[in-house]
Amino acid sequence: MLLEPCDTGFKPSKYTSFNTRYDKLNVKGSAGYQAYRHSRCVIPAKGFGETEYLNNKPLHYHDLVAKDGAILLGGLCREWVNKDTGETALSCSVITLPPHPKLIHIHSKASPLLLPPDMNLVNRWLDESITDPNEFEPLLQPHIPYGLIAQQIDKPSSFKAINETIFIPKDL
Repeated sequence: MLLEPCDTGFKPSKYTSFNTRYDKLNVKGSAGYQAYRHSRCVIPAKGFGETEYLNNKPLHYHDLVAKDGAILLGGLCREWVNKDTGETALSCSVITLPPHPKLIHIHSKASPLLLPPDMNLVNRWLDESITDPNEFEPLLQPHIPYGLIAQQIDKPSSFKAINETIFIPKDL
C-alpha cells in the first residue's frame, strides 16, 4: 500500500505490503490507521492464493476461488501525489484477519477479510463519511461468506494442480 515518488512516477516503499493486518488498524501511526477511517475499498476478485511457509520456505501453495461468481475482499486504499510531477497514483491492500479454522490447513497465519455480499454493508464500508470504524468490528473476525473451491498447486508461476479440489462451504 505504501508508495514513494521516483523519476518515473512511483515505486513501492521498502515497507510495502499487499496486506494490512487487522490488529494494526487501530494503532495510531500504522500504515492502515488513517486509511481504515477514511479510504476503505472493495477489491472484487475471482479468488485468492495462499502460500504456507515452514522455516521461511514455501511448504505448499493453494488457489481458492469462489464456487459461484466472485468474492469481495475488504481493503484499504490511498491516493498518492508526486510533488515534483503532479502525477497521482492509487494503491491498495487487503485486510488480513486471524486464520479461519476451515482454512488453517491451507494457511495457518492469516485469512483475508471477505466481505459478505450485502450491498448495504458494502455501501457503508465504502462511505467516506463513516470515520468511526467501530461498526466494522464484527467484520474483523474470520468469516467465509462464499463457498470456496480450494486447489493445491505446484507453484504460482506454473499453476499446475497437484491434488483433488476441496470444497469449503460458506459459514452460516
